[in-house]
Amino acid sequence: MAKSYDAVIIGAGHNGLACAAYLGRAGRSVLVVERRPMVGGATVTEEIYPGFKYSVCSYVVSLLRPQVISELDLPRHGLEILPLDGTLTPLPDGDYIMRWHDSSETRRELERHSKADADAYGQFGTLLYHLAHAVRPILGATPPDPTSLRPGQVKRLIEIGRQFGKSREHLYDLAKLMTMSSADFVEAWFETEGLRATLSASGIIGTFLGPRSPGSAYVMLHHYMGEIDGQFRAWGFPRGGMSGVAEAFAGAARAAGAEIRTEAPVAEILIRDGRARGLVLEDGEEIAARTVISSVDPKLTFERLTAPEHLDADFREQVARYKIRGSSGKVNLALDALPELACLKTSKSWTGYPPEAHLAGGISISPSIDYLEQAYDDAKYGRFSRRPYMDIIIPSLIDPSMAPPGKHVMSIFVQYAPYQLAEGTWEDQREAFGDAVIDTLAQYVPNLKDIILHRQVVTPWDLEQRFGLTQGNIIYRELSLEQLFFLRPAAGWAEYRTPIDSLYMCGSATHPGGGVMAAPGRLAAKRILADQG
Repeated sequence: MAKSYDAVIIGAGHNGLACAAYLGRAGRSVLVVERRPMVGGATVTEEIYPGFKYSVCSYVVSLLRPQVISELDLPRHGLEILPLDGTLTPLPDGDYIMRWHDSSETRRELERHSKADADAYGQFGTLLYHLAHAVRPILGATPPDPTSLRPGQVKRLIEIGRQFGKSREHLYDLAKLMTMSSADFVEAWFETEGLRATLSASGIIGTFLGPRSPGSAYVMLHHYMGEIDGQFRAWGFPRGGMSGVAEAFAGAARAAGAEIRTEAPVAEILIRDGRARGLVLEDGEEIAARTVISSVDPKLTFERLTAPEHLDADFREQVARYKIRGSSGKVNLALDALPELACLKTSKSWTGYPPEAHLAGGISISPSIDYLEQAYDDAKYGRFSRRPYMDIIIPSLIDPSMAPPGKHVMSIFVQYAPYQLAEGTWEDQREAFGDAVIDTLAQYVPNLKDIILHRQVVTPWDLEQRFGLTQGNIIYRELSLEQLFFLRPAAGWAEYRTPIDSLYMCGSATHPGGGVMAAPGRLAAKRILADQG
């Protein structure tokens, strides 16, 4: 007789693995099935070009919840996060802005451009710190149903009100931030255009919004809520690339007794008498389970893996209207030498740091808010951005094991690359997209084209085909206001349950959203365990 499990989880991304680890620690028998030959989903490192390791999709860590790291003891399973030291923004006039993690160094740098901005920067950071702390408790809580009068739901609403009440002096600022554009928010604080653009760019990452779109200020705050070793707004790179995160979660899941099967694509969720009973794999194998948990997105879960007769028309309509527009791509490069940024050679500023130190953090191609908005204009009409916003790191400067000695890898996150093209297909346009990225970046890195050994261009279509991300959306569902908290993933279904009994969701489409966070996996496991007593 085939083995039956307490829970079977679709997808071995970091949320699916986190959910498996928590359920396993509670004594449940758990199986995780993954369509690809490796764990991690979009959190993977692959040696596409000999000797060079690419973090193919996701590329940095900040939002990973400290309580998850602690509760699952992820460092014992190999997780080591190396800090990124600051962000460099090249400017059109040949100068640059460098924001170091050292606040005094950042202040000295900003004073070169604007004394007023240097004075405002600390106050701005303090405000975002307080706003993030006002919102942060929600990240670790299951959203309540605001339409319910059940005592448990009312109690949770009251608790949320109390949490906000602790920060009531910032409630007005929070209300403004939730509805404003990121551009409007930062323009009220700063006058240096490159600083404004780089800060507001955090409001467009992974979302089909421009910097002047209402609601993008909240997306900016979402990306500001991370921390590493207690340092607020810190970003890091996992040793060994993003697979370092996935392997740590897989190690925690296995240590808790969970089984993980790769190269096991799912054909259908097995449903009988209105209840999920297990899975059917593409090879016809049936896996019986008391509970089925999907870590993939709702469109894939309910439109491809669930027969339509098991869902009512209203829920199917909600899924059909689900906003999941892919808007970004990646270009990964193997380099024969270190890139040389023109601004570090031409600037008359001397910081005391060698050029390598400026490149060991992030590099933001965001010279102005108009530049970002024009990149968005291309995408609105079905074209990839000819002069895109880019968020770049050089992982080999942080972890030398990512490339052979003297060589380097470069990870380039690109916005915008719309899934729906007005003309042609992504298979036809992939290399043209890659050319636009390289041509734009070469304006800031004159030696770039001479040192490229290999490039990997990842479009939204590739993200869908290779990694199962519908429309190439890296966070499963846009972080727009109508798709947050108790509206995520759908009105009435924000508690990780679904309309089908014993079928749950634990991926980035659920609260609190995307990024390498693992909060959805943890909260889904808690909900399942509570439901099962």
